[in-house]
Formats: sequence, structure tokens, C-alpha cells
Amino acid sequence: MGREVVCKAVIGGASAEGRALLETDEVLFRGTRRLKLKFAAITMIQVTGDTLVLRHVDGEARLSLGAKEATRWEAFIRKPPELLTKLGIGAETKVAVLGVHDAEFDAAVGAVVQVRRDRRAKGLDLVLFGAEARDGLDGLKDLERLIHPAGGIWVVYPKGRTEIREADVLAAGRAAGWKDAKVCRFSATHTALKFVIPLSARPPAPAPARRVTRRA
Repeated sequence: MGREVVCKAVIGGASAEGRALLETDEVLFRGTRRLKLKFAAITMIQVTGDTLVLRHVDGEARLSLGAKEATRWEAFIRKPPELLTKLGIGAETKVAVLGVHDAEFDAAVGAVVQVRRDRRAKGLDLVLFGAEARDGLDGLKDLERLIHPAGGIWVVYPKGRTEIREADVLAAGRAAGWKDAKVCRFSATHTALKFVIPLSARPPAPAPARRVTRRA
């Protein structure tokens, strides 16, 4: 669910056509040739005209993304956003973390904002909810009462496991009436998928108060 461009490429000296995908920590190419290149394995990156050039220990990949898109990809690969930025958590964010057990994340978020660990809050900007298996998604709908109408709910779940898959998380969120909005790498073992309340299901914003001008 990262950025995606249908393009031509040269991978290992061979021409190819297909789709280039920019993910959280890797570049993929799926088409007449395939590429899976972790950011950490890239030894040189540059933009030449409309082409993103990626050199790595096994060779070189050239992706014809267009100048604007190639520049965006270069900037992202050089400095991927930190986890809190990807999650939308800042100093003023009202957030609850429920069932997410990650010491590195706890230290990072605790240094920025005061985190709620209960279900008694109201009007939160974000809820991070951990689910390690399908049955952990039961009662997901109850989380909606914790956020304001424009808030979001991140479901954090293991990746590459049969006990719970992205399809399971998507199905549970959509059954709750939400719209999936974003996905990101949470850690080496977990993925985070964000849901929001659809605009059509949100209560209308209150009309601004009318200003009354008194005549002298």
C-alpha cells in the first residue's frame, strides 16, 4: 500500500516493464523482471532525468518513474519517516495504546506524549490496538467511542503469520463500518493498518456562531 508507478525499468542490465512499488523499507518491482531491494542494501542512489538509479551489492536497478516521482522516492529512501511521524503522533496528539507490547515503541511515544492505557477516554485523536490473532479483533467496533469523528484507529498485528492476516484485519475494520486509510511497518515483526470513520458516517460539524452586530 505504498507508492506505486507503472513504468519501464532496467534491472541487472535487462529491460523490463511492470509496477514499481515504494514500501516502508524496500523497493519492489513486479513485472517481466522482479526486484526486492531493502533500503539498507542500497549503496548509491541518484536521480538522472526521469530515472531513479539504485545501486546495490548485486548490481543496479534503473526505474523510469518520471522526474517528480523519482525525486520523491529518492528523498524517502534517503530519510524514511520515523515511526511516530508515520503514525501521526506528535506532542499534541491524544492517543491510547491498547494491547500493543513493544518496548522500543513505548519508549519513543512516552518521550513525546502522555499515553492512555485504558478505554475510559473520549475524543482521542488516535487509538493503537494490538491483535495477535483473529479472535483478538472481536469487539473492534467498541473502539469508535474513544475517538472524535475525524480520529483514527491503528490495528497493530503480526506480519507473515497464519493466525491473523491483513485480509482478516481489513474485514474486521470494514465490518465495523470503517474505511482503511493507511498501512505502515510498525516493527520488524508487526504491521499497522489505520482505519477512519467514513466522511458520510460522521456527524455534521456544528455551524459557526453568528455574530450579532448591535446598532448604536
